Amino acid sequence: MSNQDLTISQAIDLICEEKKISREVVLLAIEQALAAAYRRDYGDKLQNIKVDFNPVDGSMKVYDVKTVVEDLPPEELEPKEPEAAEPETEAKKTKKTKKTKKTKKEEPAPEIATAESEVPEEEKKRFNPKTEVQLSDAKKIDKKTKVGEIITSELPMPSGFGRVAAQTAKQVIVQKIREAERQTVFDRYKAQEGTVLNGIIQRFDRGMVMVELPDAVAIMPGSEQIMGERYMPNQKFKFYLQAVKQGLKGLEIIVSRRHPEILRELFRQEIPEINSGAVEIKGVAREAGSRAKVAVATSEKGVDPVGACIGQRGVRIQTIISELGGEKIDIIEWNEDIKKFIANSLSPAKIVSLEIDEVNKKAVAKVQPDQLSLAIGRAGQNVRLASRLTGYEIDVQQAEVPAGETVVPTEPVAISTETTEKIVEPVVPAETAPITEEKPAKKPRAKKVKKEKAE
Repeated sequence: MSNQDLTISQAIDLICEEKKISREVVLLAIEQALAAAYRRDYGDKLQNIKVDFNPVDGSMKVYDVKTVVEDLPPEELEPKEPEAAEPETEAKKTKKTKKTKKTKKEEPAPEIATAESEVPEEEKKRFNPKTEVQLSDAKKIDKKTKVGEIITSELPMPSGFGRVAAQTAKQVIVQKIREAERQTVFDRYKAQEGTVLNGIIQRFDRGMVMVELPDAVAIMPGSEQIMGERYMPNQKFKFYLQAVKQGLKGLEIIVSRRHPEILRELFRQEIPEINSGAVEIKGVAREAGSRAKVAVATSEKGVDPVGACIGQRGVRIQTIISELGGEKIDIIEWNEDIKKFIANSLSPAKIVSLEIDEVNKKAVAKVQPDQLSLAIGRAGQNVRLASRLTGYEIDVQQAEVPAGETVVPTEPVAISTETTEKIVEPVVPAETAPITEEKPAKKPRAKKVKKEKAE
């Protein structure tokens, strides 16, 4: 079926399916367009024109709709438009300015405001003849009319519209459909705010990355990008939908790869126990592109929260790591006892003793000398993330070693993103004989036999 063979109702359904908007929105746009066309060719400035359109047979009815209000005194009625005044010359303008200057000097001191002057002008009732009708005039049409009711007067139907009116109707329909389409996209993405979406890198624009989403284009500012991560056109990523708002240039969608909540959403997508609620994420501390710590807990018996997040052979956590470009993730078991929780948060380092000041939210953790650098981390990263995760200011100190004792280095047990492998040290015997390579025996050279020349 060609576009010419489509009925009005089928054309409306086609627009709704293509633009993903409701049928009522399209019908409202058509009625507003017909009202604008009627007002241009046949209407009056004091008429509030409404059109009732029937999409089945294409018929329409035109009405003048007004609201009944109380009778107002002539002073409060809307003033008529002033007649066109004579053009003022420059001499008259200069005279007026001189007079205003004199009057300003002669103005007396302002008096105390009365109760009438305190009422703002907006609150004063004004009569609008386009949308309102006074009660006395309404009773001429219907004697039973009351204040607040709506009077609908049917207007004569035109035989047709002119070219200009038809063009006006077309522009109104296109504009209303575009507005409805933008509103539909805004409502859909506003409902998804705070979730993770799939997107494709489109292009770069002044340090910002333009991300292509279904039916929209999002912006990732430089502050929301991961340092050191490269974004190539047509490359697919997962983004955190940070904000959706209406700007001066239309819809603005801001996405992020740096937000800490992207880690929480990725865990919810990749780990069924978190999605179902069996395992709960208690906190996230992250330095995007480098390292993160996630505290997990469970209230169900027989469920290991840390093991559920890591997965068999680290499959689950490796999926999240690869999505974040190799960012290291430490999974920490949350505990109600703040001492145990802080000790776990400093993993993979082992804590010897811990002093806590709950009033000032401070903690002093003491570790063995060989564990000091491990507890602090590179550039203080480990203790910094642990402080963010627990909410305590943690100070890592070296524990005192008694005289005459030596510190035996221990292998740290850490829950990290990398798959755990056992390190086996080679066993070296106390006395080992030097190993010499046996050289193969030299083969005797065959003697060359000179053939005697026959005499």
